[in-house]
Amino acid sequence: MGGVKDYMNGKVAANREQIEYHVEKILQLIGEDPGREGLLETPARVTRMYEEIFGGYSVDPREALGVTFDESHEELVIVKDIVYYSQCEHHMAPFFGKVHIGYIPSGRIAGLSKLARLVEAVSRRLQVQERITAQIADIMTEVLNPHGVMVVVEGEHLCMCARGVKKPGSKTVTMATRGTFREDAAARAEFLALIKKNRRRGFAPFMYTAKSPSGTVK
Repeated sequence: MGGVKDYMNGKVAANREQIEYHVEKILQLIGEDPGREGLLETPARVTRMYEEIFGGYSVDPREALGVTFDESHEELVIVKDIVYYSQCEHHMAPFFGKVHIGYIPSGRIAGLSKLARLVEAVSRRLQVQERITAQIADIMTEVLNPHGVMVVVEGEHLCMCARGVKKPGSKTVTMATRGTFREDAAARAEFLALIKKNRRRGFAPFMYTAKSPSGTVK
């Protein structure tokens, strides 16, 4: 994934043979022939995929923010449209969407790309969308001690779209507020207005928006 640290799951690599063995057995148990041409390499491919999609287990998400910086800026900072992919812990089916993070620094800031790394570290594991949202907000609060944090996560869940009730196109939106954003309705409204501004269809790369003291957006 360009621009974001490529976390890989070392436990999967260390247990490669066992995982491949069990994937082959699952193929047999669902009625497939793991010996046919199209499936010969499937156990190995699935194992390599697990190294990547469960790479979040290899890192403490708090460390994903890396080095923080002293900075006097105390106005709203937003990184929006951070694309994420995760796996539902109930069905091990993918869900994916965008994360929008806003915070008001109180003297410390993080590099903008580090917020995307935080999303990767939290999402690339078995998860539920509600927990992703809360964990991002809590880690931002713990590491940066800002005046306030607000996180909005949008997700499309294949466990709901491709099975069960089968409602493709349905979206889930979750929100977490900390500090100023929990107490101030105007701050929440400003954040929501800014993440909706200039929205495009599809999944765009993460973008940076900072509000200057004069109130303009740059």
